[in-house]
Amino acid sequence: MDEWIHAGTLDELKQVSSKVIKGGIAVFYHEDEVRAIDNRCPHLGFPLHLGSVCSGMLTCHWHHARFDICSGGTLDPWADDVPAYDVKVENEIVWVSPRPRNIGNAEKLKLRLREGLEQNIGIVIAKAVIGLFESKVPVDEIVRIGITFGTTQGNGWGAGLTILTAMRNVLPKLDASGQILALYHGLVHVARTSSGRAPRHLLGALPSSPASTERLMAWYRNCVEVRDTQGAEKVLLTAIANRASSEQLADMMLISVTDHFYLDGGHTFDFHNKAFEALESLGGPLTEPILASLVPLLRSPTRSEELHHWQAPVDLVTPLQDAFKMLQQPAISEPSVLLDEQAFVEQLLSDNALETIDQLSRLLLGGAAPEQLAQLICLAAAERIVRFHTQNEFSDWVAVLHTFTYAHAVHERLSRSKEPLLLRALYYGAMALYHDRFLNVPRAPKPRPANGRSFAPEELLELMDRRQQVEEAADWVAGYLGEQRDPHVLLGTLGQSLLREDAEFHSFQLYEAAVTEFDRWDQRSDDFAKQAKETCLLACTRYLAAHAPSARELPHTAKIAWRLYRGERLFEEE
Repeated sequence: MDEWIHAGTLDELKQVSSKVIKGGIAVFYHEDEVRAIDNRCPHLGFPLHLGSVCSGMLTCHWHHARFDICSGGTLDPWADDVPAYDVKVENEIVWVSPRPRNIGNAEKLKLRLREGLEQNIGIVIAKAVIGLFESKVPVDEIVRIGITFGTTQGNGWGAGLTILTAMRNVLPKLDASGQILALYHGLVHVARTSSGRAPRHLLGALPSSPASTERLMAWYRNCVEVRDTQGAEKVLLTAIANRASSEQLADMMLISVTDHFYLDGGHTFDFHNKAFEALESLGGPLTEPILASLVPLLRSPTRSEELHHWQAPVDLVTPLQDAFKMLQQPAISEPSVLLDEQAFVEQLLSDNALETIDQLSRLLLGGAAPEQLAQLICLAAAERIVRFHTQNEFSDWVAVLHTFTYAHAVHERLSRSKEPLLLRALYYGAMALYHDRFLNVPRAPKPRPANGRSFAPEELLELMDRRQQVEEAADWVAGYLGEQRDPHVLLGTLGQSLLREDAEFHSFQLYEAAVTEFDRWDQRSDDFAKQAKETCLLACTRYLAAHAPSARELPHTAKIAWRLYRGERLFEEE
């Protein structure tokens, strides 16, 4: 009897109808029976002993969630079941078991996560993520649930799946609470972008096609060229069925993406890159749904060679097409051109697009490493953000961001592929940088290291609690780095500043790209790499500061879910 909780006499309970006992358990006398459930409504924690019981149904008075008083089961999917406890009455004394009957396990939490995604219920997603994370379920299992749902629902790969993949990539930079928030943000955005959309059904591969991978690649390019996404999907699934390697599949799809200039302002390439990254981390069974989810992006993307500003006042289309023909020459085995990294970045940021095209061609034909050139284009794009003046229209932040995230995606792909046709993506990034040049007129001043600061991370977060502290935050970071403080701590603080906001899609893109580019430069110890790392950190800081603070509703929901998980009382009686 020592393990059971004393709940008083039966007569006492009959008089009051309900009471709260040790452990936060609500005990009810209803229809000549004694029932016990957790006193916290599993929706948002309102005290259930203040609710009403009628015909065996307990209704919470706050949001009207309904529960079976016997089992704790809910009629409202957004509320979750409430833990129920065994009760026994001996010698007119009521005793309640301290252990609930219906505690969820990992499999039940995975089911709840899928239900939360399907019904687009943020609080359900938050509670499932916290429960799974605290149960030591591997994060890739959590991510896999979101990727599986998002790729089989709606119109294909988009912002939500990109955010989830990006947040999965940055988890090592975050503490435990940050990792939970990152997963939660990603999964909520997957749910939002899929809400109300019909399930997506794959068309199927060609029946036992003997076509070679090279022929399937040609068919795929042809289908994309004429915007035949149904044919492209069948060819893609046939290549997968024929056991094309992941590298062959990536090259096939990205060659088609680069057949036309800078599709949809770089988003098409960027989304492809994120899908391939998800596939690399999650593995084989998701190959078909992940890759097939990219095909709808090719239905009607904007082809930049058809846009006026790519043709006038400076014709960029013809010189680029000529450069692509030159790249068909055999590559040399040993570099014959010395790459001056600083000079190349300055050229990329210049007003002379034709010279940039020529220099890029000379470097490639001279044996310069495409991956290194991609890294420098990305660095130049980060510098555009660092020197973006706040006198520009606010929406123009997205213009410089798009170039940076596109260039980052190209860097990632060229670090994995040796396909010559993908080199066209370098030129598109360089020309996007050229088009962004007016957003650095006037240029924002270089950050001036802030003085008189302790440089505790909380100071930066306090700055971002106020609107438009762009220069102030950048000055703080410059001072922090000038004091030789740990940049990895700063990356974690910037992650915290992102995840505490109701951030929009581009902020997630920006943070993940800045983190990854920083890590690439961190493999070197020379002065140029040191400056490059600082540029990445300043670009990230300025963009996030420009977009903070927000209403912070999503983090608030996550905080409620976390407090419920820990058994805290969210409401106290006076």
